[in-house]
Amino acid sequence: MGREFNELFEIWADSYDMTVTGHDEEYKAVFQNYDDILKLVAEKSVGNVLEFGVGTGNLTKTLLEKGHLVFGIEPSASMREIAIAKLGSEVSIADGDFIQFKMPNAKIDTIVSSYAFHHLTDDEKANALAIYSKFLQKGGKIVFADTIFEDEMAYKKMIEDAKEKGYSNLANDLQSEYYTTKEVLSDILKENGFTVNYIRCNDFVLVMEAIKI
Repeated sequence: MGREFNELFEIWADSYDMTVTGHDEEYKAVFQNYDDILKLVAEKSVGNVLEFGVGTGNLTKTLLEKGHLVFGIEPSASMREIAIAKLGSEVSIADGDFIQFKMPNAKIDTIVSSYAFHHLTDDEKANALAIYSKFLQKGGKIVFADTIFEDEMAYKKMIEDAKEKGYSNLANDLQSEYYTTKEVLSDILKENGFTVNYIRCNDFVLVMEAIKI
């Protein structure tokens, strides 16, 4: 359910915003166009929003600026603390993850996430998407920005490229987390009653827009 990475995020919390703004050369390409990616997720969102993996609140802030009511879910206490300090009382951020969370007492129109869904295995992704399909109404959306590969060959090539550049941390992350492919994710979404479209934002990140039919 992604919580096995919690210790990492407790450590990363204080420097996360520096990383996403391009100060870490090794991860610069991963976070290229970061602000535009968050804006795209917000623009694709409709109505009340449930956000998984709030982190330090950067996507949340963008959603609020677009006028959305946002309910946040974040498993890392350190990340929640930073997000609350950044956002104040504009949003509620609860402990939870993609699968185990308390449903807000409000109709949810869009589910969003940025740079987080890869913390789930493909089986866990399927479990999560099945849960969302049950409470999203027709026309409801899932809008996720994440590293999603065109196919298995592209995934393996990215690992080799990272190793050749001496980016050992990035290569390790690519091998130890649960990155998926468009084919796998599209099949899961179709099985759960969604149509899906992908928008490429950089060499790593796609924005996935799935609509309940």
